[in-house]
Amino acid sequence: MKIVVVDGYTLNPGDLSWEPLKELGEVTIYDRTAPDETVARCIDADMVLTNKVIFNAEVINALPKLKYIGVLATGYNVVDTMAATEHNVIVTNIPAYSTESVAQMVFAQILNITNRVGHYACENSKGRWTNNTDFCYWDTQLTELAGKKIGIVGLGNTGSATARIANAFGMDVCAFTSKPQESIPNYITKLILDELFSQCDIVSLHCPLTETTKELVNEARLATMKPTAILINTGRGPLINEQAVADALNCGKIAAFGADVLSVEPAQPGNPLLGAKNCYLTPHIAWATYEARIRLMNICIDNVKAFINGTPQNVVN
Repeated sequence: MKIVVVDGYTLNPGDLSWEPLKELGEVTIYDRTAPDETVARCIDADMVLTNKVIFNAEVINALPKLKYIGVLATGYNVVDTMAATEHNVIVTNIPAYSTESVAQMVFAQILNITNRVGHYACENSKGRWTNNTDFCYWDTQLTELAGKKIGIVGLGNTGSATARIANAFGMDVCAFTSKPQESIPNYITKLILDELFSQCDIVSLHCPLTETTKELVNEARLATMKPTAILINTGRGPLINEQAVADALNCGKIAAFGADVLSVEPAQPGNPLLGAKNCYLTPHIAWATYEARIRLMNICIDNVKAFINGTPQNVVN
């Protein structure tokens, strides 16, 4: 079985092992693959593993030996699943491997915004505390989370994990979800979307990207939020209108924005969020803890084994 990993560096920059995969077949690993290299590198492959390299209908049509595409992520929009199905190619993904890590990033963003640890650490490295007249100082508002209302848009795996953490902080947890009230924890109150955005001190996005959720956060919705509100996005970049959020930050219509995702990645020089006030961006790393990547690698190996054994798992097409 010939297996090609087209962009292995993101998952494994050198701190994990590909050896369990190599035990399953003849494996070729590329750190990165450009679009015009994909077909040539995969032409003899029975199986390919991809994170962000695109396998559209044109690519799939050009790979007659291909039987399996393993996506090294939960989202699988990099594969044309309809074309794969037409060519009898199984497509799998890696579900729920980073749930706790993403929820942790949500609160890393929230705590950075409310306590500004990075800001004060930077100031102190420059000698500000050493030269301070008083035993302490602060030049930003410091905010206690207990008693604040957090609204979670989407109660899937990461939304539910974020809700648990928020509850532990003593926050009033609300959610917009299709789940009935009796099926969710009793510390979560269901709200309609407009109520959630207008009432909550913090709004965190955890819904999938669909035609109905694209630019869910737009100028009109931002106008309903409190001027003290914090918006967090660890879901998908296009859930927000980036220009509208940048304008809201710069005009003081909302207090802060923390995000781990953008509509185009890596960030483009003209992205309005890069220069916006009180905007805190991390480079799509919420999923990338060592522990989460180990889980991803293990599930990837299990998916490959299952396919070889004729019992494919985590199939998305």
